[in-house]
Amino acid sequence: MPSKTTSLIHHPYAPPAGFSAPQPGVHKASTVIFPNTATMRARNWRDKSGYTYGLHGTPTTFTLEQRIATLEGGLHTLLLPSGLAAIALVDMALLKSGDELLIPDNAYGPSKELARNELKRWGISHRFYDAMDPQSLASAMSPATKLVWLEAPGSVTMEFPDLAALVQLAQSRDVLTALDNTWGAGIAFNPFELGVDISMQALTKYASGGGDVLMGSVTTRDEALYARLKLTHMHIGFGVAANDAELVLRSLPTLAVRYAAQDRVGRTLAQWWAQRREVVQVLHPALAASPGHAQWSELSGSAAGLFSVVFDERYSAEQVDAFVDALKVFKIGYSWAGPVSLVVPYDLAAIRSKPAWRGALVRFSMGLEAVDDLIADCEQALAKLSSSR
Repeated sequence: MPSKTTSLIHHPYAPPAGFSAPQPGVHKASTVIFPNTATMRARNWRDKSGYTYGLHGTPTTFTLEQRIATLEGGLHTLLLPSGLAAIALVDMALLKSGDELLIPDNAYGPSKELARNELKRWGISHRFYDAMDPQSLASAMSPATKLVWLEAPGSVTMEFPDLAALVQLAQSRDVLTALDNTWGAGIAFNPFELGVDISMQALTKYASGGGDVLMGSVTTRDEALYARLKLTHMHIGFGVAANDAELVLRSLPTLAVRYAAQDRVGRTLAQWWAQRREVVQVLHPALAASPGHAQWSELSGSAAGLFSVVFDERYSAEQVDAFVDALKVFKIGYSWAGPVSLVVPYDLAAIRSKPAWRGALVRFSMGLEAVDDLIADCEQALAKLSSSR
């Protein structure tokens, strides 16, 4: 009879099957136990018919992957440690030395830096194009172009492009397209209905919704494309923690409700800002004066709780920073879609090659606070802005 020490490790008890609860179980594993060598040799990490090693998937991560695939309107999803890691996976899986990558000038900043630094060192070139001008994309494409990144709306400045036109241009040259769909979150529109090849998200944002998880996803409908992505995913050793997957799985049932609530508050506050004399532009796709409003309205009736305002040039960057510092309900911090409303000032000249506006820009992210409290917070901070002149 084995000792107590051994019995605690190799205990024969197994709980009865048939347990069901609102949330799926959390399976933590590096090692996966096989019943026999034949089973071990028969299993293939490339598909989800069985389990081989924790890095290649557990019931918890497989469940999250399939739910994200359903959310996005795709067939297959891979999970990554962050949104930027998801972007990197797409680039590494689909590009090689001598290839060219095209990125919108208004794309997520770290994606551009990845191209400027790491991809460049690997012999992969890149160009930036104006996402609001399909001809700019057409002119930028060359025989070396193998991948076009899309983003809707643009990061920080919120311009909404004609996605269908950009995708059609890429398809006409047999070039793959990948969309950063973090803003849309699988709620605002279905990227695959537009012909997009890959949709990625920073699940850190709406899918998590708690401001406490770092995770990304890459989704596709194409079997061959999924195989390429999966192979690179394995070679690099990307994986996510079971407890992080658990948190996203717990948040997914409320995603649509939270998205709609933050959308309503965002539009209300954006419309309030549009009446203020301190700003010259409010950048929110649902506002008629915002760049790309027509494209957004044709594609979607939903919008994330995110917008930016451009202050009049009479206010210095230091004054705008003082306004941001004076906010009390809004907290200063990157990311968005969590329960706490956030604010970040940006220098337009530093993030855009040809800024469409002059003046300091401030991006607001809606949390779940009452909109009247957010408006009152902006009012009190603006009073201090005016008095500081």
